[in-house]
Amino acid sequence: MKTRILSCLFAVCALATAQAQNGEIALHPNNRITISIGGIPDNEVPQISKVYTISDSGTINLLHIGEVRAAGLKPSTLQRTIEQTYIAREIYTRPTVTVTTNDSATTAQMIYVVGGIKGNGTVPYTSSMTILKAISAAGGFSPFAKPSKTKLIRNGVTTEINLKDISADPSRDIKLQPDDQIIVPD
Repeated sequence: MKTRILSCLFAVCALATAQAQNGEIALHPNNRITISIGGIPDNEVPQISKVYTISDSGTINLLHIGEVRAAGLKPSTLQRTIEQTYIAREIYTRPTVTVTTNDSATTAQMIYVVGGIKGNGTVPYTSSMTILKAISAAGGFSPFAKPSKTKLIRNGVTTEINLKDISADPSRDIKLQPDDQIIVPD
């Protein structure tokens, strides 16, 4: 009986390892994936082919098609979904997409804080990280900072934020995602 249980346990572990090696474990929020695309105009390849971090809501943001659900899908399923979406929306006729999981997903994820901060640089990301917490962790504002003109860059999209308003009403604080960039002008 013990031998049979151990055999079953070994088989399950071997199957899980094989799936992990094939990259076919379902994706989760905060996983980092690399998307490569071919069969499209050369000038658009760099805008799509890059490393993405799946958001807390389980999506990634892609050029021309916007938010795409990634969490819960296997990489091969996400590949087909992206290809089919580009084709169905008549954006590209023959895109070839490759999705790979990054083994570095287990390494620390960071938030990048630069500009009018006492300790410019990187701040380790946590799931409860907000813009005010990240600035505080980076040492706070420098004497010459202009917090009312702060910029948040997420997935290549820049949003201007007035941190004076958020400081006055912390309920409006913005939850951050890995690799977000915060720029506080001097």
